Amino acid sequence: MAKKQGIDARHYDVILAPHITEKSTMAGENNAIVFKVANDATKPQIKEAVEALYDTKVVGVNTIVVKGKSKRWKGKPYKRSDFKKAIVRLAEGQDSIDFTSQI
Repeated sequence: MAKKQGIDARHYDVILAPHITEKSTMAGENNAIVFKVANDATKPQIKEAVEALYDTKVVGVNTIVVKGKSKRWKGKPYKRSDFKKAIVRLAEGQDSIDFTSQI
């Protein structure tokens, strides 16, 4: 039996925000949740943070670095920042984390 991990301030530095889109909502039906995470966060750190913050069992973590788009505003070009997102799969039978009820 694994001992329960305490919530640490570094967990909040790893998990920045839930990434709520139509596609991530559809992934929620398959026990997957999408988070924006720190650019230097590793998969074990993400797993540890989600398990500590939301008291769930994580089966797997997949990460994606989303490259920022080049845009123009008032004729001047600029580039949006890159960000990293993590798709976290929860164990079967776990209660899913519902972010939409708090909006």
